[in-house]
Amino acid sequence: MDCQPIIVGGTEDHVHVLGSLSRTCKAAMMVKELKRGSSVWLKTKSPELCDFAWQNGYGIFSIGYSQIESTRSYIAKQEEHHRKISFQDEFRRLLQRYEIPFDERYVWD
Repeated sequence: MDCQPIIVGGTEDHVHVLGSLSRTCKAAMMVKELKRGSSVWLKTKSPELCDFAWQNGYGIFSIGYSQIESTRSYIAKQEEHHRKISFQDEFRRLLQRYEIPFDERYVWD
Protein backbone atom coordinates (compact mmCIF):
# COMPACT_ATOMS: atom_id res chain seq x y z
CA MET A 1 0.00 0.00 0.00
CA ASP A 2 3.14 2.15 -0.11
CA CYS A 3 2.76 3.17 3.56
CA GLN A 4 6.16 2.98 5.21
CA PRO A 5 6.46 2.05 8.91
CA ILE A 6 8.82 4.09 11.07
CA ILE A 7 8.33 2.24 14.37
CA VAL A 8 5.84 -0.33 15.68
CA GLY A 9 5.46 -1.05 19.38
CA GLY A 10 3.08 -1.36 22.26
CA THR A 11 2.10 -3.58 25.15
CA GLU A 12 -0.15 -6.59 25.68
CA ASP A 13 -3.36 -4.58 25.22
CA HIS A 14 -2.56 -2.19 22.36
CA VAL A 15 -0.15 -1.40 19.56
CA HIS A 16 1.16 1.84 18.09
CA VAL A 17 2.27 2.21 14.51
CA LEU A 18 4.07 5.33 13.37
CA GLY A 19 4.39 5.48 9.65
CA SER A 20 3.81 7.44 6.51
CA LEU A 21 0.52 7.27 4.69
CA SER A 22 0.91 7.28 0.92
CA ARG A 23 -0.92 9.97 -0.98
CA THR A 24 -3.23 7.40 -2.62
CA CYS A 25 -4.06 5.31 0.45
CA LYS A 26 -7.01 5.98 2.71
CA ALA A 27 -6.25 5.66 6.41
CA ALA A 28 -9.14 3.22 7.01
CA MET A 29 -7.92 0.93 4.23
CA MET A 30 -4.37 0.94 5.61
CA VAL A 31 -5.64 -0.03 9.09
CA LYS A 32 -7.93 -2.69 7.63
CA GLU A 33 -5.05 -4.29 5.72
CA LEU A 34 -2.67 -3.99 8.67
CA LYS A 35 -5.15 -5.80 10.92
CA ARG A 36 -5.99 -8.44 8.30
CA GLY A 37 -2.41 -9.20 7.35
CA SER A 38 -1.11 -9.30 10.91
CA SER A 39 -3.98 -11.55 12.04
CA VAL A 40 -3.31 -14.04 9.25
CA TRP A 41 0.42 -14.02 10.05
CA LEU A 42 -0.02 -14.32 13.82
CA LYS A 43 -2.37 -17.30 13.51
CA THR A 44 0.38 -19.24 11.75
CA LYS A 45 2.77 -18.80 14.68
CA SER A 46 1.05 -21.00 17.27
CA PRO A 47 -2.09 -23.14 17.63
CA GLU A 48 -2.97 -21.11 20.75
CA LEU A 49 -3.32 -18.02 18.56
CA CYS A 50 -5.82 -19.49 16.09
CA ASP A 51 -8.67 -17.48 17.66
CA PHE A 52 -6.78 -14.17 17.72
CA ALA A 53 -8.77 -11.15 16.57
CA TRP A 54 -8.22 -7.42 16.74
CA GLN A 55 -10.91 -5.31 18.33
CA ASN A 56 -13.24 -3.65 15.84
CA GLY A 57 -12.19 -0.05 16.44
CA TYR A 58 -8.98 1.91 16.26
CA GLY A 59 -7.66 5.40 16.80
CA ILE A 60 -5.63 7.17 14.16
CA PHE A 61 -3.95 10.54 14.59
CA SER A 62 -1.71 12.63 12.38
CA ILE A 63 1.45 14.39 13.45
CA GLY A 64 3.77 16.90 11.87
CA TYR A 65 7.28 16.16 10.67
CA SER A 66 8.75 17.91 13.73
CA GLN A 67 6.94 15.44 16.03
CA ILE A 68 8.39 12.26 14.51
CA GLU A 69 11.28 11.84 16.94
CA SER A 70 9.22 12.49 20.10
CA THR A 71 6.54 10.10 18.84
CA ARG A 72 9.15 7.47 18.02
CA SER A 73 10.54 7.79 21.56
CA TYR A 74 7.02 7.58 23.05
CA ILE A 75 6.31 4.34 21.18
CA ALA A 76 9.68 2.83 22.09
CA LYS A 77 8.99 3.41 25.81
CA GLN A 78 5.41 2.06 26.01
CA GLU A 79 5.95 -0.47 28.79
CA GLU A 80 7.64 2.11 31.02
CA HIS A 81 5.08 4.78 30.13
CA HIS A 82 2.05 2.63 30.96
CA ARG A 83 3.35 1.85 34.43
CA LYS A 84 2.40 5.47 35.20
CA ILE A 85 -0.90 5.77 33.31
CA SER A 86 -3.07 3.05 31.81
CA PHE A 87 -3.66 2.95 28.08
CA GLN A 88 -7.40 3.44 28.63
CA ASP A 89 -6.92 6.53 30.80
CA GLU A 90 -4.41 8.01 28.38
CA PHE A 91 -6.68 7.38 25.39
CA ARG A 92 -9.65 8.99 27.18
CA ARG A 93 -7.53 12.07 27.95
CA LEU A 94 -6.40 12.30 24.33
CA LEU A 95 -9.98 12.13 23.05
CA GLN A 96 -11.08 14.74 25.58
CA ARG A 97 -8.11 17.02 24.84
CA TYR A 98 -9.01 17.13 21.15
CA GLU A 99 -12.75 17.26 21.86
CA ILE A 100 -13.48 13.97 20.11
CA PRO A 101 -16.83 12.64 21.31
CA PHE A 102 -16.86 9.00 22.37
CA ASP A 103 -19.05 6.47 24.11
CA GLU A 104 -17.32 4.09 26.56
CA ARG A 105 -19.62 1.28 25.44
CA TYR A 106 -18.00 1.27 22.01
CA VAL A 107 -14.40 2.35 22.59
CA TRP A 108 -13.12 -0.89 24.11
CA ASP A 109 -14.94 -3.57 22.07
